[in-house]
Amino acid sequence: MLVLVAPGQGAQTPGFLAPWLELPGVADRIGAWSEVVGLDLIAYGTTADADEIRDTAVAQPLLVAAALASAEVLGAAPDVVAGHSVGEFAAAALAGVLTQEQALTLVRERAKAMAKAAAVTETGMTAVLGGAEDEVLAAIEKHDLTPANINGAGQIVAGGTLEQLAALKDDPPARARLIPLKVAGAFHTRHMASAVESLREAAANVVPADPAITLLSNSDGQAVSGGAEFVERLVKQISSPVRWDACMQTMGALGVTKMIELLPGGTLTGLARRGLSGVQTVALKTPDDIEAARELIK
Repeated sequence: MLVLVAPGQGAQTPGFLAPWLELPGVADRIGAWSEVVGLDLIAYGTTADADEIRDTAVAQPLLVAAALASAEVLGAAPDVVAGHSVGEFAAAALAGVLTQEQALTLVRERAKAMAKAAAVTETGMTAVLGGAEDEVLAAIEKHDLTPANINGAGQIVAGGTLEQLAALKDDPPARARLIPLKVAGAFHTRHMASAVESLREAAANVVPADPAITLLSNSDGQAVSGGAEFVERLVKQISSPVRWDACMQTMGALGVTKMIELLPGGTLTGLARRGLSGVQTVALKTPDDIEAARELIK
């Protein structure tokens, strides 16, 4: 059983899109999507520096476009799809809930709203690696932070103000390593509440379809059978924690044996290697990875 997964914000690196534009049709596709989102995605994916593509308003449309483009090149027919955070919009398009254009249009609005919310208060995120999960969660709660991403495989991401994150750094949970993340704000926390209504207004103009294949939700890891319900979950997810650990648990329960992570891959397959025993993985980073992915499918 094959699952396609789409990565979230932070997976982008300068120039990651460049080799893919040499493949037939990809540059035209990315160019058309640039018109949809009002950004030069080709420039951002090839010549922009790390700071430019860290901008939430840029990173989110760029990541969804990259995932969808690599899925088209791969041409796989997955049994299950899932995305991490903004990657859920790519997953929704792959499952047929949204068209590609609808997904990108909503992501554009999501990114603008989240960037605006992030500008209100100086916030950030810190990855907490290792430690006992209950102790890590207790430490996060102690400092009034939010476990914004519970990723499984010993990784939880805390989100909150810079002062709260500094306090966590000074008082870390036992046997845990803390890594500050280069993100623009505390995503999937209460600090993003103002962005929820903005996306809800944009989503009101969309008539989604029910998913054609199994589509997992970040909110609880469960498969969602209704398109309208999934879109509502996308809206609420802006200020709610991502439960990727639950998504992986459901993948295991469904009998997933193969995972391909769409461009820019690496993060989610890394979690799967630690959290999904026996599952074969391929991460799409460059076009050279396509052959390995197709071999995996066979």
